[in-house]
Amino acid sequence: MKVLVTGTEGYLGSVLAPELLRDGHEIRAVDTGFYKAGWLYNGVDATPETLAKDIRHVEPADLEGIDAIVHMAELSNDPLGQFNPGLTKSINHEGSVRLARLAKDAGVSRFIYMSSCSVYGVADGVVDESSPVDPQTIYAECKAMVERDVLPMADDGFSPTFLRNATAFGASPRMRFDIVLNNLAGLAWTTKQIAMTSDGTPWRPLVHALDIAKAIRMTLQAPLDSVRGEIFNVGSEEQNYQVREIAEVIGEVFPGCDVSFGEAGGDNRSYKVNFDHIREVLPGYECDWNARRGAEQLLAVFSSIDLDEASFSGRGFTRLKQLEYLIRTGQVDDELFWRKP
Repeated sequence: MKVLVTGTEGYLGSVLAPELLRDGHEIRAVDTGFYKAGWLYNGVDATPETLAKDIRHVEPADLEGIDAIVHMAELSNDPLGQFNPGLTKSINHEGSVRLARLAKDAGVSRFIYMSSCSVYGVADGVVDESSPVDPQTIYAECKAMVERDVLPMADDGFSPTFLRNATAFGASPRMRFDIVLNNLAGLAWTTKQIAMTSDGTPWRPLVHALDIAKAIRMTLQAPLDSVRGEIFNVGSEEQNYQVREIAEVIGEVFPGCDVSFGEAGGDNRSYKVNFDHIREVLPGYECDWNARRGAEQLLAVFSSIDLDEASFSGRGFTRLKQLEYLIRTGQVDDELFWRKP
């Protein structure tokens, strides 16, 4: 299958692309190149040739001969989305819907969109794909709006599928230290201390980057009729963790790390997620990773590269810091388009 993947130079994309190549797919990669500065370790055996292009500039010619699109390239995570809400909507919502329309017009049969369990926001009990969404941030709002606007495009010739990923974790050459488990692991390694300001009681589902890649691979392989218009929570019930549990696991894995907690309060987002649907529609889908195994993987990576505090806290592995740097130095304009030298 000829697959166009956006965001191949990102945290998830750099892990996914080699997996798709091993599966025998022909990859056309698209990435704007914001995060080239961040390469933590040599952890992949192949990278696809990449078209340096913003998704807002993708043209019909770029989609010629494409059988499927895996769309991952957006402004990722809540702090990055909040720094310019209007721009976030322009890229994450309008840019993604535009790409889906181009795909349908070009005869692309599959469109896999990276959504997020963050659309659930604050929820009592356990939520599934039929539960009301309650996004608390512009990042999550845009995910919900893309689902809302792309889903009606589904027909016999166009099969959109929405993967509501749990919060990602795990090692990637294009590492991110601005997501919870990876951040806590970095603190444990560089400071030997996790001092949380909250009590850590909110619930968060987690999923390893490779288990997200697995869901994408299986969606590409599935019969079109089984995944057309479907929404899948991606993760497993066993990985519904309270944030304090994540910190405690890391404290146990990283030698000499002291873990402490503060008072209740802070981030009010809390949700537990049911993952039955993806296993029902994609038989054989199970997560291979959990928080402990992911923490052990990160410990091994940090040890092998002797991760230092400057790298952990630097702009290369924190999305908002890198974009602020590109804007401050004038390398991109206020709309996040590259300036020509």
